[in-house]
Amino acid sequence: MRVIVGRVGRPHGIRGEVAIAVTTDEPDLRFALGATVDAGPDPDGGQRGDGQPTDGRRLTVASARWDRGHLLVTFAGITDRTAAAELTGTWLSVDSGQLPQPEDPDEFRDHDLIGLSVRTAAGEPVGEVTDVLHHGQDLLVVRRPGPGGEECLVPFVKAIVPDVDVAAGLLVIDPPRGLLDPVQAEE
Repeated sequence: MRVIVGRVGRPHGIRGEVAIAVTTDEPDLRFALGATVDAGPDPDGGQRGDGQPTDGRRLTVASARWDRGHLLVTFAGITDRTAAAELTGTWLSVDSGQLPQPEDPDEFRDHDLIGLSVRTAAGEPVGEVTDVLHHGQDLLVVRRPGPGGEECLVPFVKAIVPDVDVAAGLLVIDPPRGLLDPVQAEE
């Protein structure tokens, strides 16, 4: 599985440096000197931000530095502003197999959670995790079974999600009244 770690922004200066919109928790590892990333199709259709198809090439980090909160990277072979500008909008990814497993047993990466089957603590099927949102609080997007495939948001906190078993493909929730059925909350 491919994991998006960033997106190339505008060129910075005239020697091939680009700004990176970071989408990883570990930018210093993903963009360390000599690290490789794949410049591949974006997750929404395989086009770069400028509408041109991506070439799927592998880029090697030649230098990386932080400047006023922005990560600036130079890739091997990209030596001028024109070449850097051609990368603008390109999505950068790595194979999830390259990522080390978190040391904390209660820490999970989004791609580990997506696709897990969701059941209540009583064993009732709830649906499947289709996305993880990070809006001040982590939220699991769970698609409910049945016609229409409605989605519900489940706060990803220990009190509501007491058990996550990635190996078994199962996530257990103990939803408060009304979380899965808003009509119950109004009663």
